[in-house]
Amino acid sequence: MGSPSSLFFVILVYSFFLVSSATSFPIQKKFTRCLQAKSQNAIPFATSFFTPDNSSFTTVLESTAQNLRYLLPSMPKPEFIFTPLDDSQVQAAIICAKKLKIHMRVRSGGHDYEGLSFVSLIEEPFMILDLAKLRAINVDIARNTAWIQAGATIGEVYYRISEKSQVHGFPAGLCTSLGIGGHITGGAYGSMMRKYGLGVDNVIDARIVDAHGNILDRAAMGEDLFWAIRGGGGGSFGIILWWQIKLVRVPPAVTVFTVTKTLEQNANKILYKWQQVAPNIDENLFMRVLIKVTNSSVAGKKTVSTSYNALYLGGANKLLQVMKKYFPELGLTKNDCLETSWIKSVLYIAGYPNNTPAEILLQGKPSSKAYFKAKSDFVRQVIPETALNSLWKVFMQEDGPLMIWNPYGGMMSKIPESATPFPHRNGTLYKIQYLTGWLDGDKNMEKHMNWIRRFYYTTKPYVSSFPREAYVNYRDLDLGMNQFNETSFLRSSLWGYKYFKDNFMRLVKVKSKVDPSNFFRHEQSIPPIKKKLLIFL
Repeated sequence: MGSPSSLFFVILVYSFFLVSSATSFPIQKKFTRCLQAKSQNAIPFATSFFTPDNSSFTTVLESTAQNLRYLLPSMPKPEFIFTPLDDSQVQAAIICAKKLKIHMRVRSGGHDYEGLSFVSLIEEPFMILDLAKLRAINVDIARNTAWIQAGATIGEVYYRISEKSQVHGFPAGLCTSLGIGGHITGGAYGSMMRKYGLGVDNVIDARIVDAHGNILDRAAMGEDLFWAIRGGGGGSFGIILWWQIKLVRVPPAVTVFTVTKTLEQNANKILYKWQQVAPNIDENLFMRVLIKVTNSSVAGKKTVSTSYNALYLGGANKLLQVMKKYFPELGLTKNDCLETSWIKSVLYIAGYPNNTPAEILLQGKPSSKAYFKAKSDFVRQVIPETALNSLWKVFMQEDGPLMIWNPYGGMMSKIPESATPFPHRNGTLYKIQYLTGWLDGDKNMEKHMNWIRRFYYTTKPYVSSFPREAYVNYRDLDLGMNQFNETSFLRSSLWGYKYFKDNFMRLVKVKSKVDPSNFFRHEQSIPPIKKKLLIFL
């Protein structure tokens, strides 16, 4: 017979197992039973329901997750993952999760920069509702529209449009593995934004499941909620099932180019001129700048490389005329230009090698993942040429930094800030995305995180202020997090005004009416406030 201490240990372990089983497995069983009762169609649980005991759990969890920081062993994992096969199963999942008080995270593409669609940092236990199997795309060229399920990627959408027409497209993301459900909820910018605006500016209807489990289209949800879901960020108002988008016209032939200049090739002077030209040039031209650190021609020395990566909605000859008149400093030549179809330009801008078949867009999954941290800014005044060198000193202290400067102007200056929750419109010259990535997991994470925060501080004098604006689809938890208590509204104001400016208060008002119990919530979800305070909004 064992000692009293060993017997106590066995009892303790057994008790822990019982408690663990009582708090975990019954939740899963209750949820599946509720789903069976509420769903209109039979659910194949063997291929739609995954728990940590299932051999496919890790594969499904990691399938579309982009930021490896949130897949580290130290990160919280869901109790289970449910991958519905139709709208009714999404509806049933909401009803059951609310009834059983199960916290839910919703994933359509997994690109969210802070992992909020598959990790809960401040509330456990939780489940994931993964929309990856809901990816139907119905293109109607005759009506210039398409209905798209939330789990489809933007690359799949582009491909299906091009299947039906070579002169139609849609102005949304540059990264083709973005899940369309979440992508449009934040705005959805892309290489045709200066001509046609954002993805949200070209949405004409939607179907969502609200916090009560109702499926609503635009007419049923009302214009306030329809306004809120088009740019107010994902995970706050309901679950997007479908978007109906308006297609736009594209020429049979478009032109793309990439021209790179280093500091030794007058990069500072050219970049200074780009700031003045890119937001004001022909709206058919989208000319972004990718900035990174490379090896200099001087032995053992690093330099800053600026790559001008562009799409022009027209032929090369007309493009060369525009560039010669407004931006001769870049020195663009006919040899730099590639005339191609719009769908091929999508592949080019996304970074695929030339001659990559368009069918690669149907893969529907990201081609690479990384440990990374990102931030964003909006610039309203030209950064002086003399200030650039001070930025490069800090920029070159990091191993593999990247900045992407995306020009605004054109249609972006014509749409009012209040038209959608996305407020970064007239007066914005360009947006900056800051990125640093690494391969060694959490080994040097603190070093990289500290660098990007330091660089973000360095750029403060040159970007928007009061508020210092940020892009909601580049979630940044450094800006603040909800606590789901009495101070949640005050805390959310810290990041809310950065993402939405004055539109934030209208979003709070909509949230308070459609989801007062805050069922849809995450670290930076729009908070509801009490009814007695709504009169002040």
